[in-house]
Amino acid sequence: QVQLLESGGGSVQAGGSLRLSCAVSGYHSGGSLGWFRQAPGKEREGVAVLQATGTTNYADFVKGRFTVSGDNAKKMVYLQMTGLTPEDTAMYYCGAEGPGTWQYRFLDRRRYKYWGQGTQVTVSS
Repeated sequence: QVQLLESGGGSVQAGGSLRLSCAVSGYHSGGSLGWFRQAPGKEREGVAVLQATGTTNYADFVKGRFTVSGDNAKKMVYLQMTGLTPEDTAMYYCGAEGPGTWQYRFLDRRRYKYWGQGTQVTVSS
């Protein structure tokens, strides 16, 4: 059974930083792991992805501010967020790629089958 558990969210002021963590267990497909976010009334959108090859993908709105990384030995994926703005306020989810979803882009949520419960990030101005 695949389980993803996010942590590290919180409330910060604009310009602040947070580091999100995702603990992955039971996932043996070797697919991509990604961070997504969903604000109230909006669709879930891709933020950053760590491919199995180590290649990373970022949404344009976080380039230069967020960094995704992983630790295979610890089965962890991280999202270092800097320069946070109120527009970054959302629930952040960790996702693991599902089988047969290769036709979707890496930042497309349809590529991911397994999800954590999310961790809330709130940025105040």
